[in-house]
Amino acid sequence: MAGKSKGGKSKAKAQAEGQGVSVEPEVPVADVVEEAKPENGQVSEAPAADGGAADVEKVEGDAAVAAQAAEKPAEGELHLYPVTVKTQSGEKLELQLSPGDSVIDVKQFLLDAPETCFYTCYDLILHTKDGLAHQLEDYNEISEIADITTGGCTLQMIAATYDERSIRSHLRRVRELLSLSSLHVSLSTSLALQQESAQAKNADTGKTAGQELDGLNFMEDNTVALTSLLASAPAEIKCVDSIVFSSFNPPPSYRRLHGDLIYIDVVTLEGNKYCITGSSKSFYVNASNGSILDSRPLKQSHEASTLVGLLQNVSAKFNKGFREILDHKASAHPFENVQALLPVTSWLGAYPVQEHKRDAARAEDSVVLSYGTELIGMQRDWNEELQSCREFPHGNPQERILRGRALYKVTCDFVDAAVKGAVGVINRCIPPINPTDPECFHMYVHNNIFFSFAVDSDYEHISKDQKPDCQNGPGRSMPVPSPDLGAKADRDHADSSVALNSKTEEPNSVLEASAEAQIADSEQATYASANNDLKGTKSYQEADIPGLYNLAMAIIDYRGHRVVAQSIIPGILQGDKSDSLLYGSVDNGKKISWNEAFHAKVVEAANRLHVKEHSVLDGSGNPVKLAATVECKGIVGSDDRHYILDLMRVTPRDSNYIGLQHRFCVLRPELVASFVEVESTKKSPVQKVPDIPAELNGPESRDQHDSASDATAASVDKDDKSDESPAPTPAESNDSTVEILFNPNVFTEYKLAGSPEVSLRTTLCLLSLSRFKQHCALRYSQEIAADEALVKKVGSYLLDTVIPKFVQNLCSLDVSPMDGQTLTDVLHSNGINVRYLGKVAGMIKHLPHLWDLFSAEIIVRSAKHVVKEILRQSPDHNIAPAVAHFLNCFAGKVLAASTKGSAGSTQSKTQKAQKLSPSASSRKGQSVYSHLTSDGVWSDIKEFARHKYQFEVPDDARVGAKKIAVLRNLCQKVGVTIAARKYELNSAAPFQPSDILNLQPIVKHSVPTCTDARKLMEAGKIRMAEGTLNEAYALFSEAFSLLQQINGPMHKDAANCCRYLAMVLYHAGDIAGAIVQQHRELIINERCLGLDHPDTAHSYGNMALFYHGLNQTELALRHMSRTLLLLSLASGPDHPDVAATLINVAMMYQDASNMSTALRYLQAALTKNERILGPDHVQTAVCYHALAIAFSSMGNYKLSVQHETKTHGILVKQLGSDDSRTKDSENWLKTFKEREKQAHPGLYQAVQAAAIKYGDGSANVKKSLNAAVVGEGVPRGRGVDERGAKATAEVRKKAAARGVHLRNGPAANRVSELNHILNLINSAASASSASPTANTQRTESEGPQSNGPALNGAKEAKDTNRLSAKVDGQAPVGLGASLELKKQKSKQKA
Repeated sequence: MAGKSKGGKSKAKAQAEGQGVSVEPEVPVADVVEEAKPENGQVSEAPAADGGAADVEKVEGDAAVAAQAAEKPAEGELHLYPVTVKTQSGEKLELQLSPGDSVIDVKQFLLDAPETCFYTCYDLILHTKDGLAHQLEDYNEISEIADITTGGCTLQMIAATYDERSIRSHLRRVRELLSLSSLHVSLSTSLALQQESAQAKNADTGKTAGQELDGLNFMEDNTVALTSLLASAPAEIKCVDSIVFSSFNPPPSYRRLHGDLIYIDVVTLEGNKYCITGSSKSFYVNASNGSILDSRPLKQSHEASTLVGLLQNVSAKFNKGFREILDHKASAHPFENVQALLPVTSWLGAYPVQEHKRDAARAEDSVVLSYGTELIGMQRDWNEELQSCREFPHGNPQERILRGRALYKVTCDFVDAAVKGAVGVINRCIPPINPTDPECFHMYVHNNIFFSFAVDSDYEHISKDQKPDCQNGPGRSMPVPSPDLGAKADRDHADSSVALNSKTEEPNSVLEASAEAQIADSEQATYASANNDLKGTKSYQEADIPGLYNLAMAIIDYRGHRVVAQSIIPGILQGDKSDSLLYGSVDNGKKISWNEAFHAKVVEAANRLHVKEHSVLDGSGNPVKLAATVECKGIVGSDDRHYILDLMRVTPRDSNYIGLQHRFCVLRPELVASFVEVESTKKSPVQKVPDIPAELNGPESRDQHDSASDATAASVDKDDKSDESPAPTPAESNDSTVEILFNPNVFTEYKLAGSPEVSLRTTLCLLSLSRFKQHCALRYSQEIAADEALVKKVGSYLLDTVIPKFVQNLCSLDVSPMDGQTLTDVLHSNGINVRYLGKVAGMIKHLPHLWDLFSAEIIVRSAKHVVKEILRQSPDHNIAPAVAHFLNCFAGKVLAASTKGSAGSTQSKTQKAQKLSPSASSRKGQSVYSHLTSDGVWSDIKEFARHKYQFEVPDDARVGAKKIAVLRNLCQKVGVTIAARKYELNSAAPFQPSDILNLQPIVKHSVPTCTDARKLMEAGKIRMAEGTLNEAYALFSEAFSLLQQINGPMHKDAANCCRYLAMVLYHAGDIAGAIVQQHRELIINERCLGLDHPDTAHSYGNMALFYHGLNQTELALRHMSRTLLLLSLASGPDHPDVAATLINVAMMYQDASNMSTALRYLQAALTKNERILGPDHVQTAVCYHALAIAFSSMGNYKLSVQHETKTHGILVKQLGSDDSRTKDSENWLKTFKEREKQAHPGLYQAVQAAAIKYGDGSANVKKSLNAAVVGEGVPRGRGVDERGAKATAEVRKKAAARGVHLRNGPAANRVSELNHILNLINSAASASSASPTANTQRTESEGPQSNGPALNGAKEAKDTNRLSAKVDGQAPVGLGASLELKKQKSKQKA
């Protein structure tokens, strides 16, 4: 919506300026627009150190250019025109509208504006200046009706008549308005408001900021932090005592003829009781009294077109309370009023648990078990809605916006309905469509969504044997991706609505092998195949081939079950088409269908997905040309659309995991894209197909062939996902560039055929038919061998190149994941499957924080499968006790009464023999969890980790599991919500059943992303890295505008845009504007990622750095305190990012002249880095250098020399003496020595003599530091206290000599010193890496970003504190150093 009103704030103002595709330099929130653009070209006043003036001038010039660009409208900018709106009550407000706005957009804004938020049923009349009146329909664009660019246009709201549906929607809207539950106030907003009030109170006292945070020790016991994470819910403002449906409903027939639609009972705060009639034209108080309906109006004045208007007339307290609610919502940030379409679930619940009070309205809403269906009207046809949206025109930007918005909204609604339906399926509230089949084969159709179960096959593999019947999986055997094929051609059951096309597709030969096919289906319908099918669906969605459709899909994990939800192909459940299967196979390749038109569309998609067109032999030996896997299915629905499904193997099979048990191991699309990019740069234009078999003779390929020779012999038996081989075809050999395509059916049981084309010239040269056949056979074998060789090459590329490079980045802190989610994200962004966790873990044992992170992730993922098995077998009344008992076994010490060691393992095997049997669950429910012991649970965890990840869980893992970070990770993966209280994790049973507050579904979905916005963001990052701020700002603004129009502001990509806009504004010197954008990112991250997500923690850190840049140190420290709290929950106290944050805090205290506290934080950071990275790591050197600078600020140059000497030694060892950072350290060392000589020339000579006699004293660095810290408990009698006294005396003498009171301000030379330390820290994180910008805050990629390097926070702090001019052209830390990293990596690839 492109409008805004003249008064009040609302979420629509946040969306107000985001309707155009064009660039908007202004920030799209009306109330803060003036702060959001680069207003000046000045950077911070901190002088650059050592010749940084030229760089400062460059940044100033760029900032000026950006500011100039922001002052004038961007080319093609969206133009807004004022339009006056006259409400039903006669009020007037002004909107800023664009001709491209739709009427439904205008209504959405009016729904958010305080003046019109309670109007839901009205028509809009557009009056033009020529006197014409036009009635507007919801889906019309304003430009289609009239030209508002000429001015003089007005909109009039005319009350429309209610119907049963709209009047219930109106009542629901009134209830929403009277509640503050939809308002999500960020802690940052509260802190800012508190700071404003505190400043007003302390304005006259002269009280200085910089009070010390809660001590450092709080991070060591972060179980206490759980109570501080959740913000208290806002106090409800009472407007009315109750609003409920009256028991007079439904209206009698004779009153319906007079327009009565609904009766409502209202009790006001004054204690008055009213019975209100909702009619088709208005609401009024009727004369009913007692139990007899009297429909006559009580008073003529008690009538209004809205319920709110009526209540305002009859209750003064309602009027007052309603205004308070509107004012409270208006005072919040606009984004805090916006509802997220895909909200994130929390693993913590309020403690103590809030009292559950009576609420008749809530009870009414819960009475009907709708499970996502519409209570009034027809069910939504999800497939038709989705495919119709995909058919929207998208030739120009505005059309793409409309199409993207429609797709996103429909898909989000589908996901919401699918989650509710899946919960109903798992709770056995929705009956199956094939109830006569075994329960594990049950399928469900609800709300036009098809539901089926998937099997936890990984957990099955650790049992002693596998059953070839329905016990093989706890739910569904149908290949997850093909609900549309219903029962699958391989199953013969009586339900004709399910046997549908799967039987008609092969009417004569399919039914005979029912049992065998059921086994094959059960093997396909696994967790892995569901995940792969979802990835394949996303890939085909992104390919976006006209005329080729796929289904909406969601995967829901709940109560131990995995349910796959999909939209339904029209006609597939009615079996009305005998020829619906056009492409692929339903019987594992025995018969392969093929259609030329369908094949042409699949080939087009395959070229975009790097899939090779190849030939496969069917059961009769006939070659069939495919451009997809054999098991994929191309179906024509009754709507004549071509659908492709069962996309489980869009990427190649992983040649490193060959075997029946690994049949679903495929490579990630990110790895395929990376491999194709690398290989494309290597391929020469003259490369030809006959040369490909020669690769097998090459040294690299020969090794690959030898290493996989045994596996290749057995690979023919595998029916799982095959890998696509990037072998060029003969037609490609003549092209200027060689396209790398993969055969998806290699290393499977399907029989492959080579390319049958042989040139006429070659044929004539053959002397006999036998030689011709030999030639063809050789040709076929060469092509298949080439396909297999290239698939092996991809696997080798993963093992030999990608994983070692990833490990190198981890060690050098180029990427720094903090928890299980960010670790998974960074693995996936690098193209590494999670199954390689064990391999990567074995390569980073020397770094404790990484070893703890990887081992904890493996343990949690293994424990997840164990607890899911328990949940599957637990009846409803035992869920909370079962979860609590498992958590006690996992984190505590639970012993069996008699049989101690084998109980757990025996129980697990018993569980595996009873899948999805309600009767068995009810009989065995108690024993499912009561017989579990800690030893048994950990035995299963170790067995699963060994089987799945080839990882031996260390003996001390049970001790390491007693951490909040591990508990948080496990709860998030299972969907458990626990009470936010302090837990004694060292006790035998730290959890009680009352601590388990909720069990929530975990959802994976195929919601589309805005590729145009992501491309704009990537371009903006490149421009920002190059220093062209004006272009970067324009690109980020346009990306944000697109995202806001398509996805709304509550989207993680919108948060990324806000972060980059904040960075650009920071570079331009507009720190206030940067804070506005950073605040948005923080709010979005809290809502879309979670309160304690690492990205949210970094958002708080960046806010703190920006506030510090505005000299609001106390507010900055409060944000830093929140950062430390969130980091400690996500990763625990031992992580490089925590050390970085401690350095940031120290610098803030140093600026506030609180040197004692600053030194304590620096010492804590040094201790952490030495423990987790080692004493010789570059980040440890940074800590020493920071301490040297701090002591120099205090005038204690002797300690400065000691610490800088240590810094120099580490840098020489790690980087060499010729590195610029080493030379900088050498210069600093000389400077400190010179200052020491100047300050105490006589003392200097004495110290030199003592050093010669007793050594350099470097071993006493820590003792010296402790001595210098005021109040530090240091043993007496060893000269340490005297040293501390001397350090303090030197500080005072130096301050007195300069005429500076140290307590009232920083030392005079500190600015330039800190500038220099900033430069060193900015470059230090990349010391171990070839990239000069290795210290990235986040490695940007799809989805959530991985967290930045260890010291990103440190450099961020100092950057924001006083250095906007980046000496080496680097972006400010915490904001965009990752852009530099991407730029460098792209250059390396080139």
